Amino acid sequence: MKFFSRNSRVRALTTGALTALTPPAAAFAAEPPVPALPAVTPIPVKVVVVANFEPGEDVGDVPGEFQLWAEREKLDEVIPVKGALHPLRRNASGLYGIRWGSPDTMVGGVAEQLMSLLVDPRFDFTRTYWLFTGISGVDPEVASVGSAAWSRWVVQGDTLREFDDREVPQWPYGLFAIGAKAPNKLPDNPDSFAGMTDAGKLAMSVELNQGLAQWAFDMTRKVPIPDNPALRKARAEWKGFPNAQKPPFVLMGETLGSVRYWHGPSRTQWARDWVKLWTGGKGRFVMTNMESQSMAGAMQIAAKQGLVDPRRVLVLRTASNPSTPPPGVSLTDSVGDEGPGQLVAYEANYRVGAPVVHELLNRWTTYRDAIPTAPTP
Repeated sequence: MKFFSRNSRVRALTTGALTALTPPAAAFAAEPPVPALPAVTPIPVKVVVVANFEPGEDVGDVPGEFQLWAEREKLDEVIPVKGALHPLRRNASGLYGIRWGSPDTMVGGVAEQLMSLLVDPRFDFTRTYWLFTGISGVDPEVASVGSAAWSRWVVQGDTLREFDDREVPQWPYGLFAIGAKAPNKLPDNPDSFAGMTDAGKLAMSVELNQGLAQWAFDMTRKVPIPDNPALRKARAEWKGFPNAQKPPFVLMGETLGSVRYWHGPSRTQWARDWVKLWTGGKGRFVMTNMESQSMAGAMQIAAKQGLVDPRRVLVLRTASNPSTPPPGVSLTDSVGDEGPGQLVAYEANYRVGAPVVHELLNRWTTYRDAIPTAPTP
């Protein structure tokens, strides 16, 4: 009698079972091989202009933040992008442009759409310069409606703790950092997610390339921005605010992004304090809008993946309205009052941004490898 070990019997039984269950090789022979994906050579992109809101079409109707760029720069070639609600546009000089929002898509998705473009295999964005433009509310202590500001920091105003202002009368407002115990304080634990980044920088702000921003400002500081009688009449209400009474001008100053459309003196003071807090006292609040923080966050993620060079990002915001009412005007009468300022802000976006874009394109052989810079003050 021949004896088998237990393991031998298991192997024999298992082998037989597998043999019985395994179809013959001929059953797979008829399956066609999976074709290889065609190789794609990405197009090196020089400059992209990114805008946000457009009330209608990109061209041919009432202008928004993108239409002046699309029409005046002849961004006539339309390139659909999977995952983006609006197409990428391109002209013969190698300038690209895209916009995200429209009246029926204001529920968000700005960062998601931008990432859809950034991961598109048709394009190489590793040496691309980015100009993020758009209109904003402006702090009347710093600038007037119609003015244009080049940002050095983009500050995020969404992630915070909030009490009802009426329930904390000893505080200037009920907004404060997560991890802190009062307004205008950094988190007690600097290693918390609302404290410091892995690189040792303050987590709620993105510092842009200040040398590049200064270079752009130096080039455009004397660009004339159109004025009009309606703006002059509105500026006359700002007694005691000399900068708000100036004709539109170009300056440097920070943008605060928050999905909440806030308005009023208390929130404007919060914005001043918040920007100062999260830039280590170096930045000053100038512009408030609803998209900059999402765009900056998406670009940070893309930079960590090697998709973009964060040193080549520019942010230009223009003032369509003040962030608080003029003396003697109520909050309800002034909120969202973009009236004569909106069209001037659209114009300023283009007039101030275009010289920088043209310079980058015209001297691309230089700026492809050497980022322009100017000494920061």
